Amino acid sequence: MWKGLGICAALTLCGFGIAHLPVIQSSGVSPLVFALLLGLVVGNLPFTRAGKSATAGFQFATRWLLRSGIVLFGLSLTLQQIMALGPNVILLDMLVISAVLVTGYWIGTRWLQLDRETALLTSAGSAICGAAAVLATEATIRSRPAATSMAVATVVLFGSLAMLAYPLLYPLIGWEEGLYGVYIGATVHEVAQVVAAGDAVGPQALANAVIVKLIRVMLLVPFLLIVGQWWLRRADLPQGQTPNQTGAAQRLIIPWFAVGFLGMVVFNS
Repeated sequence: MWKGLGICAALTLCGFGIAHLPVIQSSGVSPLVFALLLGLVVGNLPFTRAGKSATAGFQFATRWLLRSGIVLFGLSLTLQQIMALGPNVILLDMLVISAVLVTGYWIGTRWLQLDRETALLTSAGSAICGAAAVLATEATIRSRPAATSMAVATVVLFGSLAMLAYPLLYPLIGWEEGLYGVYIGATVHEVAQVVAAGDAVGPQALANAVIVKLIRVMLLVPFLLIVGQWWLRRADLPQGQTPNQTGAAQRLIIPWFAVGFLGMVVFNS
């Protein structure tokens, strides 16, 4: 097991090192993204795929360390931050998340012919908090690694494009700086990308963008509870039947790391 954990630790440190290079740090790309990309490369090398001694460490990191990291992610948010902008912003975030999830899943499965896992993971990352939301959703529905990789790559690409484009569009739109910050926080994927885009617009935009974004992160918990139950109901259905046609009792999925995330928010408050 220790071999696998050692490889994971090395990839994590390399991800942080790359993200803090002077030429990359200003881009706002999270170390998580670089660690994931390095993991994709190393995981497909012949000696890594052939070595079974590291499998136990990889599984431990996926099942426990990843979920523990999501719990600790709750320390980045407080209840005071949530209430600072009032209930209207919370309602706005709920509407944005719902619209992106429903529209993204429908377009992905119907128009782009994506499998359900990839469509859901990509929509979750776009709607909530980027790669972190993808990994949290993956841990809830236990999707294929290929679907997770595709979702992370898509979310990072379009989030980075938004981070670069939003400051350039600000002078053309003519909105108030604070209002534009709310827009940035409600639509850009990663927290680091929100910080970079908001800072490029101005201090008031940055402050509003960060708070709105962190409220989106907070909504990750109810999303995981809902999507876990919905995914289980879909997975248990016979082909062509709807949930009401089966009459089978459904088990409620309550991800422990989602509850832990909420507990850390309360503790940090």
